Amino acid sequence: MGIGGISIWQLLIILAIVIMLFGTKRLRTLGSDLGSAVKGFRKSMTDDGEAAQPGDATEQDQAADAATKDK
Repeated sequence: MGIGGISIWQLLIILAIVIMLFGTKRLRTLGSDLGSAVKGFRKSMTDDGEAAQPGDATEQDQAADAATKDK
């Protein structure tokens, strides 16, 4: 038995069908696009984490404070 009751032969058949449907070139570009998207997401998450320190007020926080003071 393989992963979740699926044997290795069933996985190979599914892989062969996917390759026949999409082709290796499209799958390669899809993989690289997905990898660059994940890399960009991780970079933006670390940039946001470094920029927003617990004691710092961001522009949005300052605008929200100004809006509540006006009322």
